[in-house]
Amino acid sequence: MSRKDKSDGWKETIKTVVYAVLIAIVARTFAFEPFNIPSSSMVPTLLVGDYLFVSKYAYGYSRYSFPLALAPFSGRIFERPPQVGDVAVFKWPGDNKTDYIKRIVGVEGDRVQVKGGLLHINGRPVELRPIGPGARPAGGSSDAQIFLEMLPGGEGHFIQKKRPMGAPREPGEDPDNTREFVVPPGHVFVMGDNRDESADSRVLSSQVGFVPVENLVGRAEFIFFSHDGSASLWEVWKWPGAIRFTRILDGIQ
Repeated sequence: MSRKDKSDGWKETIKTVVYAVLIAIVARTFAFEPFNIPSSSMVPTLLVGDYLFVSKYAYGYSRYSFPLALAPFSGRIFERPPQVGDVAVFKWPGDNKTDYIKRIVGVEGDRVQVKGGLLHINGRPVELRPIGPGARPAGGSSDAQIFLEMLPGGEGHFIQKKRPMGAPREPGEDPDNTREFVVPPGHVFVMGDNRDESADSRVLSSQVGFVPVENLVGRAEFIFFSHDGSASLWEVWKWPGAIRFTRILDGIQ
């Protein structure tokens, strides 16, 4: 092979790599972006070690849709309004950088309150159906009560509570007994499905509060991989036991 042929070969390789990177950036920005779950705030819906795809187009695009928020505009373009019940990834309002994932339980104009551990939307209690041991979703804590929560106009989803409904709490901000929040224009109200272990819109000191719609990154769609953390990357022989095969390709409700 001549020196020219080798040079042409390297050029083609570099071009292929550049094209692949550009395609990946475009797909990540405008179509789907992968996220992993680092905390238990969305148990039993999402578990630590779940990897999921988020649709970037679900709500349109804001500057937070782009890498490092480097878009030269504010607000959203091609906007689609978020819906109550959506599981959404957003930039934490405390720094507009950190990714959070929660469930939207209130949109603009909604009145949201928690009384005795029970979510109320626009003055009406949300229906809760206790789930018995035989119907518990995988991943729910063994010492927690699992409920099927029915949000207005949406499908049911599981939530988890370790503290009994209405149990007394120490003084201070109590996520089981809140004031009534009125969601302001251009914002949403979010809660974690693990109701006793979630920093969310119920507690203002968590700096979550009302989440600006502009901060929404996308809607969680489905899990593409999941592991329970019992195997390190180099422990190949443990992988089959660590991978949660039954969660792969599960849609997120």
